[in-house]
Amino acid sequence: QVQLVESGGGLVQAGGSLRLSCAASGRTFRSYAMGWFRQAPGKEREFVAAIRWSSDITYYADSVKGRFTISGDNAKNTVYLQMNSLKPEDTAVYYCADHTGGTWYPQLSGTYDYWGQGTQVTVSS
Repeated sequence: QVQLVESGGGLVQAGGSLRLSCAASGRTFRSYAMGWFRQAPGKEREFVAAIRWSSDITYYADSVKGRFTISGDNAKNTVYLQMNSLKPEDTAVYYCADHTGGTWYPQLSGTYDYWGQGTQVTVSS
């Protein structure tokens, strides 16, 4: 059973930066792709960013493009989300997710197989 553990969340002022990390354990096979999603209070979970390991192609939601960067090391079972120029509307619980094979659409949460428990990011104005 794959376990994903996020870290790096916290409270930051608008314009500041945070770096989230997600470490995977218990994996007996390579991941195909990993992604970050977020969920704000009263809202649905939304896509933030994803990376496909075979080609290092990255995908971003329009709302974070140019401010957030996803990176990682599949061999080390770790993915990161560097978040710069944070805005109050970025406040949410951030989740990492793992896709291990089959049909995958980066923006669709249903195409990911494993999820972390989330880390809170709060951006004050």
